[in-house]
Parts: sequence; C-alpha cells; structure tokens
Amino acid sequence: MSKVRVAAFSISIDGFGAGPRQDLQNPLGVRGTELHRWFFPTDIFKKMQGQGGGSTGVDNEMAAESFENVGAWILGRNMFGPVRGAWKDDSWKGWWGANPPYHTPVFVLTHHARTPLEMEGGTTFYFVTEGVESALKQAREAAGGKDVRIGGGVSVLRQYLAAGQIDEVHLAVSPVLLGEGKNLFAGINLHQLGFAASRTVAGENATHVFMKKR
Repeated sequence: MSKVRVAAFSISIDGFGAGPRQDLQNPLGVRGTELHRWFFPTDIFKKMQGQGGGSTGVDNEMAAESFENVGAWILGRNMFGPVRGAWKDDSWKGWWGANPPYHTPVFVLTHHARTPLEMEGGTTFYFVTEGVESALKQAREAAGGKDVRIGGGVSVLRQYLAAGQIDEVHLAVSPVLLGEGKNLFAGINLHQLGFAASRTVAGENATHVFMKKR
C-alpha cells in the first residue's frame, strides 16, 4: 500500500533539522551540514557524487532503505535552492548538478509559477503553487502506487505532520547540538497525532529512530 513518509531526515539531539541563516554558502543553514555527517561517508552518498569506496555499514543500510519504493518526492522551495521571490529565469536548476539523486518526479512547493524542469536520470521538477494538499495529490498520482517521500525542509515536514498526512517517519539523530535554527517538533504533539516509536537502530554516526501512526 502506498505511504507518505519521511525517511533519513537528519536532526540534532535538540531537535533542529536545519541551521539558521540559509544562503548560497550555507544551503542547510549555518552548521547545518553537521547534521548530515552520518550520511556523507556512506557508499550510497559517494556513488551519488560519482565516487566509490564509501562505508557499507548500518548508516549506509539505513540510507539505502530510505530510497526503497519511492515513486515521487515533495520538497520545499528552500530545499530546491536559495533563490527568493519570482523566478528571474530558469538558470537555477537545484543544488545537485545535471543528474539529481531523486530519479522520480519531484514536486516543489513555491508561491511562484515555473515550467517543469526535466533533468538527467529521470528527475523532473514540478513547481506547485496551489499548496501542500495539491502537491500531495499530484505526487500520489505520479508515484503510481509507490510511496511519496516528504524530503523537507523543516517547514514542509511540519505542515504535513500537522495536517495528519504522514504515515511513517525515519529520523537520523546526529550527535550534534545546534542550539538554534529550525526546530522540527516545536509546538507539535506527535503523541496526539497518533505516532509511536516502532524501531531504533544504532548506526556508526547516527541513531535511526522510526515512528509509525498507531
């Protein structure tokens, strides 16, 4: 059965999913890259960069699992890039180069219309201006029975959590204290939303916590 899920989303011990003051030099916010140190050494990440020789331990297994059975993604505009306001042109094509790691349709939430952007490897970015419900409806249709993965950022995850639209959550809890930035759970009661912890896996550089709707 198709699910809407968050997978391998990195957060700090104190609950931050991104650092403050995102810009071109700090796409994940100041110190935000520290949240993803568990992912960078893995074999799956190295292969995304056209390299080899990455680690093949538990963290790599968790990363690989996060990509299984995904038929479409949803991203916030900040995840796509640092451009603000109306699109001046189509020159910005994301952080990932010509062949992004998604290899599926990706629906980007934005207030400003833009024509779809087809990339190498099967990724096409669709820019959705009608809100989170419309993006989810389009993503479900595009996924063709597979799962829809909510990729982030924090604001997008919070909106879908608050709307009760997420079935499963996999957090990669990094041993980092950010102290500031975008907190994933501030003001959100996961217990009231029906979530319960279902699995915890200790990786080499992160603890992987899985939650499901009861």
